[in-house]
Amino acid sequence: MNEISPYINELQQISLYLGLATFVIFGLFLYFWLKEPRRLIHGITFTIFFITFLAELAVLIFSTGNQEFIVVMGVLFVLILLGIGLVMLFMWALLLWNAIVVWKRESHTVSNMLTLFLAIFLIALWFANSVIASHSRFLPGWFNTLISGLPIIGLYIMLCSYNYLASAFLYQFLPRRYKANYLIVLGAGLINGDTVSKLLGNRIDAAIKFANKQIKKGRPAPKIVFSGGQGPDEKLSEARAMADYAIAHGWHEELVILEDKSRNTLQNMQFSNAIIQKDYGADNAYIKFFSNNYHIFRAGLYAKMAGLAANGVGAPTRLYFLPNALIREFVAIFLMNKKRHMIVIGLIGIGILIMMGITIYTDIVAK
Repeated sequence: MNEISPYINELQQISLYLGLATFVIFGLFLYFWLKEPRRLIHGITFTIFFITFLAELAVLIFSTGNQEFIVVMGVLFVLILLGIGLVMLFMWALLLWNAIVVWKRESHTVSNMLTLFLAIFLIALWFANSVIASHSRFLPGWFNTLISGLPIIGLYIMLCSYNYLASAFLYQFLPRRYKANYLIVLGAGLINGDTVSKLLGNRIDAAIKFANKQIKKGRPAPKIVFSGGQGPDEKLSEARAMADYAIAHGWHEELVILEDKSRNTLQNMQFSNAIIQKDYGADNAYIKFFSNNYHIFRAGLYAKMAGLAANGVGAPTRLYFLPNALIREFVAIFLMNKKRHMIVIGLIGIGILIMMGITIYTDIVAK
């Protein structure tokens, strides 16, 4: 405590400024997030706020001058970092374990084996890195420069994936505001071409639960738009199957609208929006859409693209299914912005090529 005491006044001043900065950053984040939550930049702004908050918390802890408290909090912080580090170190094992669980419980499609592919990739990457590191002195300088530069691209993709996860996580906590005129339930594939799956049933149940809660609050019952066309292997449209499921579970048939032409999420939003505007007689209806929790952020991006002023409510998904689903969602969103990402990766690649050129030139001059 004697070592910290002379600095307590300075720490308290720093804490005051950091606290003010944290408050301002959080206020800006909250304002823009509530105004338009369907933006990837919110993952970045929230992270800036969170880092500032942690810095403020650290300064506050040190400014107490209580050495025992500081030691306890320091140990706790180190344990958290170790926990995160262990998870990252053994990520390949966790992914393999998840792949085994999914293999036992779900169909053996490519989209359900993404954690397996990622685990194999990480193991192969570790093996290749070990081999190259142990033989680097035998390899040409330009090749070592190339190998050293490639992790920068990997780091960029990791930052993009973190930003997506942060944005998707935040989207789950949007205020629900039970005053909707219309609810849109997004379709998914039918079992045996005519049966609503558990995953799709959760979406419908979530919409009915939302509507009933709105009615209990004394507000008018919303109409539910079931959106989904008929695939080549389906006996009826997803919209019809969802409507039958909802009616069988107590929803009123007169409050059902079918949108049975769409083939993807963007069309779900476009076609449903057109039907709602025609039914409502104006373009200012209050709308919510429903999908599974892992999907609603990307669906929100499509709603924005379709000019639909609506945000989503996520239906629950089994935990073991989430890793595959989130990887699939990240890849889809990454490809939605492929032009921007290709520019960044291209610039990194040019930088690597320049460094390789410098290495080759240096080797030639040295000889």
